[in-house]
Amino acid sequence: MKTASGKKKAAPARGRKKVAAGVPRTATRVSGPRRSKMAAKAVPGAAGVHPAGAPAPGDKPSPASPPPESSLHIARILVPIDFSVHSKNALKYAVPLAEQFQASLRLVFVVEPTIYPADLGFGQVVLPGVEEELRQKAAEELNGLIEREIGTRVKAAASVRTGSPHREILDEAEEQDVDLIIVATHGHSGVEQILFGSTADRIVHHAHCPVLTVRPLEE
Repeated sequence: MKTASGKKKAAPARGRKKVAAGVPRTATRVSGPRRSKMAAKAVPGAAGVHPAGAPAPGDKPSPASPPPESSLHIARILVPIDFSVHSKNALKYAVPLAEQFQASLRLVFVVEPTIYPADLGFGQVVLPGVEEELRQKAAEELNGLIEREIGTRVKAAASVRTGSPHREILDEAEEQDVDLIIVATHGHSGVEQILFGSTADRIVHHAHCPVLTVRPLEE
């Protein structure tokens, strides 16, 4: 290319971009992957530079998502007690389970009516004084059992009822609105088992809540 004076002017080199006057060549724009690599090497603490994933100053941290709620809710556990080895074994299962769910324990003992056989034509005789004595003795034993086996590990209470064992246990469960019954699978033996059946079996079939049965310990 010729100028007005007739001299040839050098053509600009190919592939070289024209830079505006007064702008340093180092102030070139970086884009794409190269820019992200350069940003990662920025001086820590520099204004406007933050590590990847870190919130900028002044930004409120996002609230943590709440933990999923368990669909299994157990707040009250009922344990029938007759002071046998089997029922005490069921209590040993109930205590740690109550601790895990932060549930309360309720122990129940049922006094069966004391009926003496007919004598001199007066029919069967019930002695209320004997039943009351059994109720008082049972209440003392239940409180002692709570002190020895439960202590302060979980909240615990006891009740004594009179009547048919399975019926009274079911009534206690409904009145206290318990979420679980833990009962030992033992009952009468021999002829009594045939005549009266198993208390645990009746509880399992008629309870309004889940029932956990604990088998007897093997001797």
